[in-house]
Amino acid sequence: MLKKLVAVIAVLALLLALPALLSESMLNASVQMLIAALFATAFALLCGQAGMLSFGHAAYFGLGAFATVHAMNAFGGDGLLPTPLMPLAGAAIGLISGLGAGYFSTQRTGTYFAMITLALAELLHALAPHLKEVFGGEAGISSFRMPAWGFEFGSTIEIYYLVLGWTVLCIALLWGLTLTPFGRLVLGLRENSHRLKFLGYNTHALGTFVFALSAAFAGVAGALQALNIEAANYVVLETQVSTAVLLNTFIGGAKVFFGPAIGAAAMTFFGHVTSDLTRSWLLYQGIIFMLVMMYLPRGIVGEILARFRGEGGAVNPVAVLARFAGILVAAAGFVMAIELTQRFFSTDYKAARQAGGWPAVEFAGHMWAPFAPLTWALPIVLIAAGLGLVTFINRREARRQEAQI
Repeated sequence: MLKKLVAVIAVLALLLALPALLSESMLNASVQMLIAALFATAFALLCGQAGMLSFGHAAYFGLGAFATVHAMNAFGGDGLLPTPLMPLAGAAIGLISGLGAGYFSTQRTGTYFAMITLALAELLHALAPHLKEVFGGEAGISSFRMPAWGFEFGSTIEIYYLVLGWTVLCIALLWGLTLTPFGRLVLGLRENSHRLKFLGYNTHALGTFVFALSAAFAGVAGALQALNIEAANYVVLETQVSTAVLLNTFIGGAKVFFGPAIGAAAMTFFGHVTSDLTRSWLLYQGIIFMLVMMYLPRGIVGEILARFRGEGGAVNPVAVLARFAGILVAAAGFVMAIELTQRFFSTDYKAARQAGGWPAVEFAGHMWAPFAPLTWALPIVLIAAGLGLVTFINRREARRQEAQI
């Protein structure tokens, strides 16, 4: 327990010190990472702890954003709802909409539940452009952060600390929830809802309330996003927002409390860095998700914790480093193949080709001709070498563990 407390204090100290260490651009990215972490943790309450997979959580994130912008315009950052308390508007609309949607969705389980959540979210997304008074049409609605409590809320540093405060508070509340008897019931809902029903619990009411709580915290995340960009439009209701939080949650580890937050922060940072470098950054995110699901089914954080607990045998540091090296080599080959393919089939390259010939393209500081043997031989060799090393290490470790038995 003491080690966990020290780790939490160290992380909080680092987060508090970030504005003094980062540039303006990276601080903006940190704000997005915090919002994504809160959204994923809220989603994990429903998906990871209660075992109910939702495909439509963008609806509650988006409603929280719109409710907050309307509150900013209505209250002007003062009165009953000053700027620092604006996320309460997102929480309220998330809770109310979550109760309604959860009541209908939780009458079914499994695939049917997931499809109902997707249908409700898509219905809202389809209606939003037509309800201009509420959602502002294609342009959306905008507002301004007004001064309150002696702060201007005009700088990135001030909005960072505001987002950090709300994120830490909400994640702490969600963590505290897991320690209560209600939190144990939520886990029971995931593990065996029929047994809970047999014991006399109203599983439909329990599922509805969990859904509403998850939606409320998702609404807070949407509210923080609205405060950050001072606007909201119906793009925040799109399916890709629901998809992103789902991917982030499972990459980090849906059944580990801090796994979704870490996964969301890591993937948001990954997107921030790679989106300026390549057009294929979403493809790389999809590949990462696929590989995690295939080889790390408990998520990255879940697998790391399992290793520290001694599950799966003793950890061989040399084998871990060798696997990591093999993965890096194979990844370099895949990235090279994808980037060269994307460049050779891009519209810019087609236009250049019309001028005559097959010009070389630039990648990693070198020029690569489309028909040069090295252009395609090098990524193939890298992929084969990396995967071969990982396979060799896996087989050797399997033989070592068998010998120990």
